Amino acid sequence: MFQVLSDSLEKAALSWKSLVGITTDCAPSMIGRKNGLVALVQKKLEEEGADSAISLHCIIHQQALCSRCLKFDNVMSVVVKCINFIRSRGLQHRHFRAFLEEINASYGDVLYFTEVRWLSRGNVLKRFFELRTEVKTFMEELDDPMWLMDLAFLVDITQELNTLNLKLQGPGQLVTAAFENVKAFMTKLMLWKAQLSEKKLFHFPACRSVVEEGTAFSCEKYVAAFEKLQQEFDQRFADFKTHSATFQMFSDPFSFDVQNAPTVLQMELIDLQCNSVPKAKFREASGKEDKLGEFLRELPPSFPELSRMFKRTMCLFQSINQSINQFYL
Repeated sequence: MFQVLSDSLEKAALSWKSLVGITTDCAPSMIGRKNGLVALVQKKLEEEGADSAISLHCIIHQQALCSRCLKFDNVMSVVVKCINFIRSRGLQHRHFRAFLEEINASYGDVLYFTEVRWLSRGNVLKRFFELRTEVKTFMEELDDPMWLMDLAFLVDITQELNTLNLKLQGPGQLVTAAFENVKAFMTKLMLWKAQLSEKKLFHFPACRSVVEEGTAFSCEKYVAAFEKLQQEFDQRFADFKTHSATFQMFSDPFSFDVQNAPTVLQMELIDLQCNSVPKAKFREASGKEDKLGEFLRELPPSFPELSRMFKRTMCLFQSINQSINQFYL
């Protein structure tokens, strides 16, 4: 991979000194300490007298890995078994769809589950939960109220994880905005955990509907699940946290505490914060990638270090879906 990367840079006439960062899926071939791609790239940059590249783990991949800590195999095994039973038998499947149509159900079928599609589990669980009465009537299973509560909890949390996943996708998204979405979700986890411990289910519509049907709610298991999810996010996004100060300065340099900035940037940052012209332009460009790029290009020559930091940060990608190699001009 390193040789292919080297050949590609040479073919495109790109300088190693322009490389900003590498986003990987953290496979051993990518992050191996001696012979991994990242290690070989960092060694090459050192030989070229260039700054080290920022190595990040694909933010979407990390979020998907975090969600896997919510095992609940007792739920998924039954759901997949029921869906496969219904959909894999032609006559059985036609009867089920006819049954749903006859009773004017909200949906006309259950969805297949596949591990390949990251959003598959949440969509399948939500559809299955909303058709739970029809499935139970048709298959005469699913009588355990505790299992139903587990299903409801998994539906609620996977919907939130899916929402986060969709926020992290899409072209032209800056790494700072993606990480802000992750930080917001981590803050929500703390809120949800606290509310669940008090049996407050406002943000858990599926759980609330099951409770309203007469099922007792026991919070201990679900609070523990949130604690595990919190730990996963804390550990897996540690590489992004090491750059949080830079991301914060990039997002709003005019309110960033100068004392927390690297020494080489402090004098320029003070001059920038006291200059009303770039401040007005930055406010206008905030949240718009094309406008932000224009703002950075128009920074006066008196801000060379800040301009360099801004451009390097703007060129970072949070997802391997966007790019593996990141450069700035």
